[in-house]
Amino acid sequence: MESYVWLIPLAPLLAFAVNILFGKRWRGNATALVGIAGVLVSFILSVLIFAEVLGTEEFHAWNIELYSWIVSGDFDVGIGFYVDQLTSIMLLVVTSVSLLVHVYSIGYMHGDPGNYRFFSYLPLFTFSMLMLVLANNFLELYVFWEAVGLCSYLLIGFWYTKQSASDAAMKAFIVNRVGDFGFGLGVILLFVTFGTLAYVPVFERAGEVSAGTLTIITLLLFTGSMGKSAQWPLHTWLPDAMEGPTPVSALIHAATMVTAGVYLVARANPLFNEAAGTLQVIAVIGLVTALLGATIGLVQNDIKRVMAYSTISQLGYMFFALGVGAYVSAIFHLFTHAFFKALLFLGAGSVMHGVGGETDMRRMGGLRRYMPQTFATLVIGSLALAGFPPFAGFWSKDEILGFSFIQHHYWVYGFGTLASFLTAFYITRLIAMTFLGEPRFDTHAVHPHESPRTMTVPLWILAGLSVVAGFVGIPPEAGFVHHFLEPVFAAHGGEAAGEGGHSAGFSLEVFSLMAVATAVSIAGILLGLAVYARRVPALDPQLWAGRFKFVYRMLYNKYYFDEIYNALLVRPSRALGNGLWRFDARVVDGVVNGVADSVADTGGTLRRIQTGFVGNYALSIAVGLIALVGALFFL
Repeated sequence: MESYVWLIPLAPLLAFAVNILFGKRWRGNATALVGIAGVLVSFILSVLIFAEVLGTEEFHAWNIELYSWIVSGDFDVGIGFYVDQLTSIMLLVVTSVSLLVHVYSIGYMHGDPGNYRFFSYLPLFTFSMLMLVLANNFLELYVFWEAVGLCSYLLIGFWYTKQSASDAAMKAFIVNRVGDFGFGLGVILLFVTFGTLAYVPVFERAGEVSAGTLTIITLLLFTGSMGKSAQWPLHTWLPDAMEGPTPVSALIHAATMVTAGVYLVARANPLFNEAAGTLQVIAVIGLVTALLGATIGLVQNDIKRVMAYSTISQLGYMFFALGVGAYVSAIFHLFTHAFFKALLFLGAGSVMHGVGGETDMRRMGGLRRYMPQTFATLVIGSLALAGFPPFAGFWSKDEILGFSFIQHHYWVYGFGTLASFLTAFYITRLIAMTFLGEPRFDTHAVHPHESPRTMTVPLWILAGLSVVAGFVGIPPEAGFVHHFLEPVFAAHGGEAAGEGGHSAGFSLEVFSLMAVATAVSIAGILLGLAVYARRVPALDPQLWAGRFKFVYRMLYNKYYFDEIYNALLVRPSRALGNGLWRFDARVVDGVVNGVADSVADTGGTLRRIQTGFVGNYALSIAVGLIALVGALFFL
């Protein structure tokens, strides 16, 4: 299979090319089928590669060089692929979720006039993420990192005639450029330090470089991860990205774009392990982001925005796992999160499809009877997100907390557990406000209905994966996923399955931590049901919002980050830009235009001398001679 790796990204790229060139002329689901075919080929090949990696005893990574891309003096960068256990898992996640999103989109995007564009951009998005995952050097990684950002811009702003969608796409693009600027500097410093950008020699020589230099490099690389994975303070673009079609939201939040930042840190773990200060920064920022997303999600009323802040929070979990050295646990959570978060977003899209595009949960309620399949699958996804056993999120998310506790990072464990409780509460709130109780919509104007099979079948597949995906991590810290990924991280001093000084398997300590995690999840669910399903008077949310107005306003307005950034960054930048434009228009252009006008005026004056009469020329010569003689006489 090593010689066929290049076909994995090529298939969706060909689907993009065919659809963008010819799709506008086609009718029906032709463009969708082309996109599905391309991603299906990638998925099948990814499964075969995963099977070969799994079935090879003492597998050694494939470092495949296709061709030299840029050669200039000592700078020699090629296009190639690097395939190891981490790559094979990421390929499975990207292609499987992308395939289900493509199938789901047949029903969701049916009748949209821009259908061919959608099914062109979607496989291009998949291609870019696959190339990012397969890259064998940092420049190739950076190029397709930017390609992923470009695709997200195109898809978030897909309905470009809608001002909010256009603004959201621009915001996502600009905020990501902030992080990518640091990432680009990190790539440059990598070459200056190591003389190469290829993974293998850089990782092998990581221990030879001073800790200070590696700290600067890794912090710069992490700024790229902060932007792409929506970590505080570069998180504000992700909730606004909900303006794009819901399948796009699912793909961005579950398998592409936001997972790229986690993958970058995990892939470059030899560098980060030598820069302990950077890992501490990552742990703090991840924890802050986890709490930030969870608290804001408590009071949002837009069903997709609740899930967007949930994604921010769960990404925070992955990053503070990386920060405390739990690399395998972070990738394990990325793996399970891909399935239940894709399920939740596609389920939200099914709800919107059934109620005419409505996203405000205050105008829903009672949808359980109208949309039983959507309800059942969303409940499964919600339980997985809430960390309720035995669903996938329980094994991956709470393993991160357990690792933190056993490694004596008690502050991480405490705040992470609080975020877990809040997660269980807000996702229960979403289910209760959307599906339970009595309808809060006009039953004469809105006629809810279940989505077509092209949408419900992917939901059930993802629901099944949300149940079983976590079992690859049993027993905790010693399951299949840990042994499978161990060579990627253990070789460079990272987390290894059952090593690093912490217990593995079902020890008494692990059982106790699992019991606490279960209790926290149940407590959050029960409180959510009491508040929003049973409507206990003492827990009336309006009552508590009135008692804690300041806190409620802070959360409802998302801690005013957008307003603060607008006041401190956007407006001054705009004022500076306008000022520079005026200086350019009035001073720089004024000087240049003034010189041009002076030359034109002088030329116009001198032109009058050219009369064409010989007598005038003779007179001019005579006057000149007289003036010359006079000057010589007097001087």
